[in-house]
Amino acid sequence: QVQLVESGGGSVQPGGSLRLSCATSGVTFDYYVIGWFRQAPGKEREGVAFIKNSLTSTNGDRWYADAVKGRFAISRDTAKKTVYLQMDSLKPEDPAVYYCATAEWAESGWPPEYEYDYWGQGTQVTVSS
Repeated sequence: QVQLVESGGGSVQPGGSLRLSCATSGVTFDYYVIGWFRQAPGKEREGVAFIKNSLTSTNGDRWYADAVKGRFAISRDTAKKTVYLQMDSLKPEDPAVYYCATAEWAESGWPPEYEYDYWGQGTQVTVSS
């Protein structure tokens, strides 16, 4: 059974940093994409950052939303089975509930949101002065 557990959310001032973690278990797919979505109040959920993985890959391809390029970085610790989202230079438009999600995916390109079958419970990020 796949389980994703997020942590690391909190409140920071504009320009601050946070690191989100997504501890995974039960991910046995040979090829998959894992990453982060976010949803702010009154807005649709949107993709933030993703990384492609195989069971033996340690440095997969990455995708970032334009709004976070250059500020956020996704990474993976294979030994700890954990995915991270380093968020720097946080802006007032970044607050949301951030969700970790994974999709079994062996194709080129990136999976649409409906392909993500497994989700974490979400962690709140607040940016406020």
